[in-house]
Amino acid sequence: MKEFVNVAISAAKEAGALLFENFGRPLELEYKKDRSIVTSLDKQCQRIIVDRLRSSFHDHLFIAEESDAQMKNAPLEYTWVIDPLDGTHNYIRGISSYGVSIGLIRGQEFLIGVIYLPHESALYVSEKGSGAYKNDQPIHVSNVSRIQDCTLAFDSGFRNDVEVKTSMLQKVAPRVFNARIFGASVRNFTYLAEGIVDAIIEFDDKLWDFAAGISLVLEAGGQVSDHSGAPFIPEFHNYLASNGKIHTQMLQLMNN
Repeated sequence: MKEFVNVAISAAKEAGALLFENFGRPLELEYKKDRSIVTSLDKQCQRIIVDRLRSSFHDHLFIAEESDAQMKNAPLEYTWVIDPLDGTHNYIRGISSYGVSIGLIRGQEFLIGVIYLPHESALYVSEKGSGAYKNDQPIHVSNVSRIQDCTLAFDSGFRNDVEVKTSMLQKVAPRVFNARIFGASVRNFTYLAEGIVDAIIEFDDKLWDFAAGISLVLEAGGQVSDHSGAPFIPEFHNYLASNGKIHTQMLQLMNN
C-alpha cells in the first residue's frame, strides 16, 4: 500500500504545481450540462494524474471527474478516484481554496486519501489503519463535544436544491456556534481532519469530491454517515462528516 501512496503523492504534487503556476491567468472555460465549469487545466491535470497512476498500476480501475466513467456499484478491484481540480470556481475567481484530490477505494472501503493544496504547500495523506497526516505530521479531529460550540462547514453550492439546503441551514445554523461555506470539498475535509471545523453537511457530492476526503477524516478519528445516520458507502451522495463527538447531536438536529 505504501507504493500506492507514494505514486499518488507524486501525481498530486505534479498536477498541483501546474495549477499553482497558472493561478490567476486567463483560462479556457467550458460549461457542463449541470452548469458547473471545467477548465483546460482540469483536463491537463487529470491526464497527468491518470497517466502516472496507470503507468504504475495498469490493472487498476480509474474514475475521474473530467471523464465519462461513472460508478454504479462499488467495484471489487482497486479503483482510483480523481478530482484534478476541486474548487474550480474558487480557482478561476482567484480564491486560493482549491486542490488536487486522489482517493483509492475497493468495494465499500476508502483505502487511501491524498489531497494537495498548492497555495499552502499542504499535503494531506491517509492510509487505512495508519492515521492521517499533514506534511508528515499526524493530525486529528477536534474534541468539541457540544453542538453549540460547533463550527460547521456547509454545502459548497446553492445552485441546486436551494429550498432543501436553505431549510436545513435554517435548522442547524441557530444551534451551532458558526457556519461557513468554503466552496471546495478539499477545504472542508482538510479543515475537519485537522480540527479547524467540527462537522460538514453536504447534499449532492460526487464520488471524486469525497473519496480522498472521507479516508482522511476517518483516519483522523472522525465519523461519516448519510443524513439518516447510515454508515457511509461510496454509492451515497449526501453526508454528515464530523469529529464523531457531536455526530448524534447533529443527526438529531438535522432530522428533527
